Order: sequence, then C-alpha cells, then structure tokens
Amino acid sequence: MAEPLALADRPPPLPRTAPPPRLIGHEIYRRSTYGRKHPLAIPRVSTCLDLCRALGWLSDGQYLTSPQATPAQLARFHHPDYVAAVRRAERDQAVGEEIKARHQLGAFGNPIFPEVFSRPATACGGSILAAELLLREGGIMHSPAGGTHHGRPDRASGFCYFNDPVLGILRLLDGGLRRVLYLDIDAHHGDGVQDAFHDDPRVFTVSLHEAGRWPLARDGDPGLGSLADRAGGQARNLPLPPGANDSEFLYLLEAAVLPLADAFEPEAVVLQCGADALEEDPLSRLALSNGALWRAVQAVKPLAPRLLVLGGGGYNPWSVGRAWAGVWAMLNDLPIPARLPTAAEAVLRGLQWRHRMGRNPPETWFTTLVDPPRPGPIRPEVRAMPAAVLAP
Repeated sequence: MAEPLALADRPPPLPRTAPPPRLIGHEIYRRSTYGRKHPLAIPRVSTCLDLCRALGWLSDGQYLTSPQATPAQLARFHHPDYVAAVRRAERDQAVGEEIKARHQLGAFGNPIFPEVFSRPATACGGSILAAELLLREGGIMHSPAGGTHHGRPDRASGFCYFNDPVLGILRLLDGGLRRVLYLDIDAHHGDGVQDAFHDDPRVFTVSLHEAGRWPLARDGDPGLGSLADRAGGQARNLPLPPGANDSEFLYLLEAAVLPLADAFEPEAVVLQCGADALEEDPLSRLALSNGALWRAVQAVKPLAPRLLVLGGGGYNPWSVGRAWAGVWAMLNDLPIPARLPTAAEAVLRGLQWRHRMGRNPPETWFTTLVDPPRPGPIRPEVRAMPAAVLAP
C-alpha cells in the first residue's frame, strides 16, 4: 500500500451543526455500460438520481458532481503499473494476453469497455471527495456509484476495477481518524476491503453476505468470509444462509452488528449498501425486502458523526433503483409515498432489462418504492451467529 499523501494528527473540529445529507453522482453512469450481455448492462445510478429528482427529494445544494480520481490518488492503494494498464485499456480498447493474465482485464467478468478507466475512477473520486467533506464538515454523504469492494491493488476482481471504499477509508485515516467502521451488506463478501485493512487496528470491517456465494475461497482457504474468519482480528463475518429473510437479517443487525459497532465507538461509518441481497436480484439466493436494507441505514445513522453510504451490487434495474432511492429517503428522514407520483412512475416504466425477469415485470415495480416485508423464521444457525462474532 502506498504511503499517505498527507497525514494529520487529528481531523479538524467539526462544526456544531452538520450540513444536510449530500448525494454524489455523475452523468457518466447514464451512458456507460459494461456491455450488452454483462450483468452491469443496466442503468442504476441514473435511475436512483432520476427517481430522487422526480420525487422532489434532491435540491441543487445537496447534489455534487463526482470528480474523477487522478492516477496519483488511485495509487494510494493500487499499483501504479496497474493504474496505467487500465488507462491504456480504455485508450486502446484492447489488452494483450500478458496484461489480461496479470491484471484480469478483459477476463473473469471484467470486460474492456469504452469507459473502463474513467467510470471506476469517477466512482473513486466520489468516495475520496465524500471522505474529504466528512473530515471537514461531518454529516452524511451518499455515493451510490461507489461500493466496488472486490477491487485488488494490482487487478480487477468481481466487476470492480478499483476499490473506492478502500480509497475513501484511507482518506479518512490520512485525515487523522483512528476508528472507522466498514459495514458491508452486499450479497457478496467484502473481501477486497477486509484484506486491505487486515492488519490495521484503525478499521473494523463487518460483512453480511450470502454463504457459499462468490468469492468462495482464496488460495484454497474455505474460511474466507466464514463465521470464523476474523482476518487479522479486526473483521467479523456473518454469512447468511440461502433464502435469508428480513427477520434473520434484522436479527443479526440488532444482536450482532450494532453491539460490535457500539464496542468499537467509530468516528466514521462507511456502509456498503449493495442491493443484490434483495429477493428479485438474479445474482444471489437471498430473499430480503428493500425495507431490511433501509432499516440498516437507519440503524447506522446515529453511530458516528460521519457517515458515508455507498452502493455496490444490484443487477435488477427496478429493484436496485428503488432501493437506492429509498436509501436517500432514509438519510433525509423523508416519507415514502404509498403510490409513486406520475413523474417517478415514468422513470421506472422507461427501464428495460433483457433478463428473463424483465420480460413481464410486476406492476408494483413501476408504482411503488416499498417492497412488501419478507419475514420468516430465524434458523438455528443464524441464532448462533451473534455469540460467535461477539466472543473475544
């Protein structure tokens, strides 16, 4: 990992009154796609922004356009030769076999597409900007384009070319924070972030994810992301069994996540709020409603004076757009209408999805944001998890 660009003893004092929540976005996500057949061929950030605007939830003063992270900023975590390789891949729209093998560019679900550098670099720029504003002003920042938690220092992984959560956390640490809680509720394990801070006592990582979901193991180690996996000691993992329902998720939130957070006493919380744990998502076998994700957002808001909420996975354009718009409502304490107004409904009716689930979407995907609750029994293996992760 590169040396910090600047290191403060402590961050500046926060103002007495935090600014209103702010949302970071960019128009690059409206026109950029990973390719026609890729799971990320769908509009996500643009759908969230369009819904928030259609609902009157986003004032001009709350919206910030994300800058693009510079190569020097990316090199705070990523190897400079890898950063250069991604830039060349965008310029040439091709890579040689050596680069493909070394950096996993153009391989393993990480395609070469027109914005292969500028799109992920913009997500990183958003997380870095959010961290800088949180250091100075505190409050709440939401960057739905962020959450690329699989990115590795020298290679792409799991659709993630760079790792914006790591870069945002590093900026918080470089600004003088000593306790940052990273909570990941994506259906996939937050492996890139956990590994980045494996031996750093300033960062505590907690991941709730689907058991047996990619990434399954590293170097033949079946314990990656398992209940017993604590990395260097500052990580806890809560692998949800397939079919996990709202009751099980919320039980773990109350009985495990919040006690861990209280004990750590974070100065900042970074929440990776991937929407692929929802029942309608094609890349997981979990069965959550978006209300469960929103409850997690509400629960972490009071934990620290600085909160950064990122996006992450989510491969159904209707479920992810509705979920992330609702996240913004939770961050602003806004009521969600039972029936969407005409302008918001038009945003959802204008979406297309080539997946079989998109051929005949239910009417509720167009007319509401709120999923029906999905309660269920709490299985014995779930009830046993809090004691395991809370034990010394």
